[in-house]
Amino acid sequence: MFDKILIANRGEIACRVMKTAKKMGIKTVAIYSDADKNALHVAMADEAVHIGPPPANQSYIVIDKVMDAIKQTGAQAVHPGYGFLSENSKFAEALADAGVAFVGPPVKAIEAMGDKITSKKIAQEAGVNTVPGYMGLIEDADEAVKISKEIGYPVMIKASAGGGGKGMRIAWNDEEAREGFQSSKNEAASSFGDDRIFIEKFVTQPRHIEIQVLCDAHGNGIYLNERECSIQRRNQKVIEEAPSPFLDEATRKAMGDQAVALAKAVGYTSAGTVEFIVDGKRNFYFLEMNTRLQVEHPVTELITGIDLVEQMIRIANGEPLSITQDDVKINGWAMESRLYAEDPYRNFLPSIGRLSKYRPPEEIATKTNIVRNDTGVYEGGEISMYYDPMIAKLCTWGPNRETAIENMRNALDAFEVEGIGHNLPFLSAVMDHPKFVSGDITTAFIAEEYPDGFQGVDLPYEELERIAAATAAMYRVAEVRRARISGRMDNHERHVGGDWVVQIGEYDFPVHVEADKRGSTVLVNNTRHRIESTWTPGQTLALIDMEHGTLTLKVGKIPGGFRIRNRGADLKVYVRSPRAAELSKFMIEKLPPDTSKLLLCPMPGLLVKVNVEVGDEVQEGQALCTVEAMKMENILRAERKGIVSKINAGPGDSLAVDEVIMEFE
Repeated sequence: MFDKILIANRGEIACRVMKTAKKMGIKTVAIYSDADKNALHVAMADEAVHIGPPPANQSYIVIDKVMDAIKQTGAQAVHPGYGFLSENSKFAEALADAGVAFVGPPVKAIEAMGDKITSKKIAQEAGVNTVPGYMGLIEDADEAVKISKEIGYPVMIKASAGGGGKGMRIAWNDEEAREGFQSSKNEAASSFGDDRIFIEKFVTQPRHIEIQVLCDAHGNGIYLNERECSIQRRNQKVIEEAPSPFLDEATRKAMGDQAVALAKAVGYTSAGTVEFIVDGKRNFYFLEMNTRLQVEHPVTELITGIDLVEQMIRIANGEPLSITQDDVKINGWAMESRLYAEDPYRNFLPSIGRLSKYRPPEEIATKTNIVRNDTGVYEGGEISMYYDPMIAKLCTWGPNRETAIENMRNALDAFEVEGIGHNLPFLSAVMDHPKFVSGDITTAFIAEEYPDGFQGVDLPYEELERIAAATAAMYRVAEVRRARISGRMDNHERHVGGDWVVQIGEYDFPVHVEADKRGSTVLVNNTRHRIESTWTPGQTLALIDMEHGTLTLKVGKIPGGFRIRNRGADLKVYVRSPRAAELSKFMIEKLPPDTSKLLLCPMPGLLVKVNVEVGDEVQEGQALCTVEAMKMENILRAERKGIVSKINAGPGDSLAVDEVIMEFE
């Protein structure tokens, strides 16, 4: 077995690989850029080598720099994680020439399957159903429009070397095909150093289901069941689960057999994933093969009990698979929620900054609940604009889908993140969405269910009533504490009243609180709620035991009450005396400033293109400029008709959130 492995990656995947390597007794080497000198993966490694400036194309994807780090440390093998160099055949070649083991597939398999155009041709020759499309390369936008018309809209424009949702656009008409071609080409060049583009038919209402395969160098190949990855935004997976709520055993076996046959056809070894789109009748079509470890691999590990990273390392060491197809079972159900540094209230635009608070839920493993959090950050660390916005993968397991979802709800409620915009509220909202709970999902789920973006969650009245009862009891605890500190009371029962009005949004809840040594009984709308909790003022997480289970609340202090976050809702909860509640109705609400005549930068990024000039008349929906953030191009469009009166920034400028890009008459 290897003595030392270099992980040619960063963030949570580097940390995850290190955990298995250390479990196997293998020393680890990290590489890092200037932006990552204090990163968690650097601290976890036995050794660390600096490889350059923050941009990935000057550090993490420069093959010579990685090879130099290998030489410096004497690493015998390299695990590439995902992204960066994981599917770069030239990197695999360089390792082979240096006599260093690549914890991944052979060069020829990477070349065959890593290129989407070549892989589709091979799949067709192997008798695998493929999506209709144009298999050649597209030279320019005019040709892209011509081919799109021939295939028939809608079409998917893809970077041949793409992955992770980058270099992908859906076009529904000629204008979007022209625009999408150029954006995909730019993103592909920036992220992968390869701007080749192809086009295929976009299958509407599909489910995205993928098969995990493991193959060794001795001719053995197995599949480890499937993962459902249909909850996506901009072709980027957000929530994954295993198994799929849609497949039956016959379809699972058919997809698995095809996936293994395809892998064997290209001499594949290591872990890989064959992705399919599946229609409502369970017809499945080959999409692509990812010749690397997938982001969502933990859900497969949770239902099979197989450590995929360990298997990859053993295969790279020349060992035959110790697992047969008959050994692969489905035990329970697993969910994965990707925590992104993206602000859901700003259309999921990237967010950067310092993590002033980062406290994941406790990782546990019981007979009915497993909580696992793969992460690469820590409280006080910085989220950089240079890399992918994913900062953690929260996974839960349960004996069935219903329990796995409930375990995820509770884990998300207990996950505390402050300092940056993040998508925790959205993840919670999905877990409670009736269509998701039923398993009736497609890749269009987010677009269909949140057509105007995410506006937050409106909790049912019954849940608000429970929160009102809990916060009334919490407020009384805080009042008792204040009275004791001020010296206003000897017997607090006589000095802190029990009658309050809890205001949550448009609702007023008159409550009566009766305290005892174990907790409180709160009367709300003639319903008694028994409240027991160890929460004390200042704690930011409150676990409230109530009659229908534990209520988990993230707690912040505001004048006259609390900021409460629960199940994706962000609430201002005011607890007032009956008289104060009556007077509060006369308070004037402060209105936000008028920004209707300004184009504000919605996220930190680089202005790469300005499409208009001062004096131009613009129409609703017209492209105004392009901002690049975290390697994704974002086109900012006019919300209404107007005339450009001033342009405050130009291409190459770095912009902050809400910085004014241009103004209108």
